[in-house]
Amino acid sequence: MGPALTARRLILKFLWVVGVAALATVSVSLAWTAIGGGPLGLHGLIALSLGVLGTVAMTWILMALAFKSSREGWDDRPDDPDKP
Repeated sequence: MGPALTARRLILKFLWVVGVAALATVSVSLAWTAIGGGPLGLHGLIALSLGVLGTVAMTWILMALAFKSSREGWDDRPDDPDKP
């Protein structure tokens, strides 16, 4: 029961990230067309989508690492914490 629930949450998070990336891609594409940049071709949309997904994934991973290091005490000072 536990692993299925975890897998379901992981799939839902993945779909949420893909949805945000798709919305960002459409928004940037429409903004680019609105300022007179011309329509983006297929390769432009693919590059934009990969850039957005890469940025979201890197942000997600770096924030997870920051929270993990904070919880495990990697951010603590090695000497006396009372000294400035």
